[in-house]
Amino acid sequence: MPKTRVYELAKRLKISTRELMDELEELGVSVKSHMSMLDEETVNIIASLYEEEKKETKIVKISEKKRPKKEEEKEIIVDEEEKRKKSEEAERALEESSKKVVYLDPEELKLNILAEKIKVPLSKIIKDHFMRGIILRPAQAVNLEEAREIATQYGWNIELKEEIVSDPLEALKANYEKLYNDESKLVQRPPVVTVMGHVDHGKTTLLDRVRKTAVAEKEIGGITQSIGAYHVEIKGKRITFIDTPGHEAFTEMRARGAQATDIVVLVVAADDGVMPQTIEAFNHAKTANVPIIVAINKIDKPNANVDVTKQQLASKLGLVPEDWGGDTIVVPISAKMGKGIDELLEMILLVAEMSEIRCIPEGNARGVIIESELDKGVGPLATAIIKDGILRAGDYVVAGSTHGKVRALRDEMGKKIKMAGPSDPVQIIGFEEVPDMHEILYVVDNLDQAREISAFVKEKQKKERMVKGKRHVRLEEFMRISGEGERKTLNLIIKSDSFGAVEALKQAVAKLETEEVHIEIVHSGIGPVNSSDVMLAAASDAVIIGYKVKTDSQARSQAEEEGVQIKLYEIIFDLIDDLKKALEGLLEPEEVDEVVGHGEVKQVFKIKKLGNIAGVQLHDGYVTKEGLVRVYRRNEEIFDGKIESLKHYKEEVNKVDAPKECGIKLLEFDGIQEGDKLEFHVKKQVKRTLEFNKEEN
Repeated sequence: MPKTRVYELAKRLKISTRELMDELEELGVSVKSHMSMLDEETVNIIASLYEEEKKETKIVKISEKKRPKKEEEKEIIVDEEEKRKKSEEAERALEESSKKVVYLDPEELKLNILAEKIKVPLSKIIKDHFMRGIILRPAQAVNLEEAREIATQYGWNIELKEEIVSDPLEALKANYEKLYNDESKLVQRPPVVTVMGHVDHGKTTLLDRVRKTAVAEKEIGGITQSIGAYHVEIKGKRITFIDTPGHEAFTEMRARGAQATDIVVLVVAADDGVMPQTIEAFNHAKTANVPIIVAINKIDKPNANVDVTKQQLASKLGLVPEDWGGDTIVVPISAKMGKGIDELLEMILLVAEMSEIRCIPEGNARGVIIESELDKGVGPLATAIIKDGILRAGDYVVAGSTHGKVRALRDEMGKKIKMAGPSDPVQIIGFEEVPDMHEILYVVDNLDQAREISAFVKEKQKKERMVKGKRHVRLEEFMRISGEGERKTLNLIIKSDSFGAVEALKQAVAKLETEEVHIEIVHSGIGPVNSSDVMLAAASDAVIIGYKVKTDSQARSQAEEEGVQIKLYEIIFDLIDDLKKALEGLLEPEEVDEVVGHGEVKQVFKIKKLGNIAGVQLHDGYVTKEGLVRVYRRNEEIFDGKIESLKHYKEEVNKVDAPKECGIKLLEFDGIQEGDKLEFHVKKQVKRTLEFNKEEN
């Protein structure tokens, strides 16, 4: 990086070297002599500061030239009263300036525009921040939070201009809500089922048995490599299955507000029991708030133990089977041998019927994109599950910021079809761009409407990025985010290097709970923080806590994109200490009454128009004008209230210390008498602390 000597920069700025060295010293840049080297960044900052100062000086000089000569020579004589008035006005103006609000458009969130709006020289803002070690550039873009921080330093508040814009996407949503209010138009919809569970517990083998196809054999190593959606018919009723390789897609649907799944089948191997991915899958399903059916697979194996698996379901997941008095449907099956499959399908249909899964059978279609890609042969390709209406070839569609006209539809077998109805999985060809996964798909009336909606969403996303981007709860800022008067809940995801450490952390965290602050452990597991953890944190607005683990590169970039906080620790006491500090910040401060002094009324002065003034001798402590006072007569309290005025001799004061004398006028109490005892007290907000890790006998 090229460097510049001090004297060279002074020459360029047309100032003396000494002047520049003084300026650098003021800014905290250490230089020994005129031959000292400055890096490019410092040179650019100094240059921009001088350019701004020159502009401001030029403006001032021009305005001075315009002033009439007579006006310059004219002297203004101001008497003492006028000076006082001006002083009061200046104080008032200063007070009001702290309440001043400037309204900005998202496009105006730039440093030079902000400086102009808050009427502070740009050079001053850059200089002030440079001295604090923060480098700003004249035309630098800032987000809303940064703009507010800068403006607050100069007595301003920043608010975004409220645009009254009709949201065409909201209009579409409102239309479906209106249609759903008319129950006569709703019909039962086939359920969409997601099969989840630990690797190699038989998810795809189960689907293989259900569909009577050989999908598992085609997959590499028998593990599902891509999302698939298939529908089957059982006794004249249809069920759509989604086979997913992980939980990212499932949780992202929740994170984006789209709900593709109606029921989750959690597959657990009878010979392996509840494993880390089983717990992870359960937590994702729990976050999505959908019914869970447990399929205990591999009951044909010699070492299979259904009862032990049920015990683990109850102890580790809180899923108590129906035959144990709980409300979780548990079906023992053997996907390989075909045992229990019919009973599982019956249970799915029963849960679907009980859940009253409904849809609008006719009209424009609405669905959820579950997969998207750029196909070399056909271009943008999206797989969707239709939730309402009928999707036909030739329809105009919109999904988030992209739109298109349906050129062709394919079913799950790759065959071309003319239409797709509720709960049908379908591949759509015809989008202008690849749509984001898990966006909601809408059919609209014409191409103009599709273009208008996608353009609106693009602009909205752009503005959101300019203002703040994606951001979720942070451990240090949870108090601000939580609403007043409600019980505050902090969601955590805990990852560690061993099950023992996880259990120890869960127990330690549980002890930090209070009546006001609840800690919800959304998920816990062993191993590094991965992208699945990040997506779950995004969906449940949780903070990820890692103990003696790392974060994989994909999860790190995903967390940055989603605005999810990951905090890693090597020492357990640091972790607990950080949590304690955060949670103590969540506790409402306790108001305490503190006695600060005592005194006695020596004499009462009766003054017309004012009332009784007590001449008080302070015995100990102090009295403040903002404080409170209790009046005792013959050891009985006769008044407890505020002080209207406090004087030391003839001067109005805010505080008087013992053993001085003072004059006190009580607010709304005139019955003060000689000999009355006074107790001065103040109300204080005291920060509450948590008692942690108390030893129990």
